[in-house]
Amino acid sequence: MSRPLSGYQSVIKREQDELVTSYFPAVKAMAYKLKERLPASIDVADLISIGTEEMIKLSRKYDKTQNDNFWGYARKRVNGSMLDYLRSLDTISRNNRKIIKDIDVLINEYFNEHEEEPDDEYLASKLGIEVEKVHQARVSHSISYVMPLDEQMQLYNNEDTLEQMEKEDMLSKIEEVLSTLNERDQTILQLYYFEELNLKEISEILDISQSRICQLLKQILKTLRKRLGDG
Repeated sequence: MSRPLSGYQSVIKREQDELVTSYFPAVKAMAYKLKERLPASIDVADLISIGTEEMIKLSRKYDKTQNDNFWGYARKRVNGSMLDYLRSLDTISRNNRKIIKDIDVLINEYFNEHEEEPDDEYLASKLGIEVEKVHQARVSHSISYVMPLDEQMQLYNNEDTLEQMEKEDMLSKIEEVLSTLNERDQTILQLYYFEELNLKEISEILDISQSRICQLLKQILKTLRKRLGDG
């Protein structure tokens, strides 16, 4: 049987619970914003649950004498917990990354001709693999796009060059390469990765279709990976 809380402990526990209650709407808003950039198969309720669980843990560690802004203290960690959950869903192995690259080639060819992306059945027939395997690869690829830009650079690289870079070196190199891109490409990356806008929002700002924004984003990331690998 657990011992009853002292008066002081009860006050602290109440303050911690109030923090969680007060900032629960912020966790929900974060989850829904992230969900906008994810495939339909990802349940926003799971993101909210993961984020809330992390916030509860953080509320137990929070010291208001050291930091008087709880959400400022917790925000990055709560977001990180959601990304960790998404990483756990992205189970594509190195061997399967070739499938994603092959899919991207076919999508680009199809898009250039039809101005829209092909369905999974078309891709499966062209590649001679099961439709479900194409679907899983596309979902996993979509999840990967919400990860930090430095992870994007390493994810589908064939060589060891990028994997051996320290994080600080990687970020510095990315910044250097970004400065060489044209204004439109820089704007797309800025809006997607740093402003965290979804494709619909970027489409409205740049007056370019969502499908075109998606294709441009893939091409920009491919260019970045190539230039970083060459460096």
